[in-house]
Amino acid sequence: MLVNKYSLTEIYQGRLETGDDLAEELTEFVQGKEIKAGKISAIGAVQNATISYYDQETKEYGAKEFDEAMEIVNLEGNISLKDGEPIVHAHIALADEEGNVYGGHLEEGTTVFACEFVIQEYDGEALERGFHEMTELPLWE
Repeated sequence: MLVNKYSLTEIYQGRLETGDDLAEELTEFVQGKEIKAGKISAIGAVQNATISYYDQETKEYGAKEFDEAMEIVNLEGNISLKDGEPIVHAHIALADEEGNVYGGHLEEGTTVFACEFVIQEYDGEALERGFHEMTELPLWE
């Protein structure tokens, strides 16, 4: 088990603009503030979305695109380092007008209609992502 202990440093609350790319804007904010460890959550709605799912057998991501308005039921993610740079790793649950829920890894290409976010910045040694042989994923080391 790998565990780091943190103290809460800052909490940011904000709103993204209609038309923003959800993944890109969250990443740019985190990198601009040089946040190296933390947590992200968000609610709102998207105009369209791209999510992915990791196939554990083939060890490949498969992307799914939704070209429709959907509600962000939940977005949860973390902030850590990869190759020395802050990155956002987030999963998202989206609901269509019928109440069907789809979820997966948030990808670029998800366009905001309205989005309110909370970012918690942690004080402590940042976890760094590196290649994990068994899963072939960039996991915390």
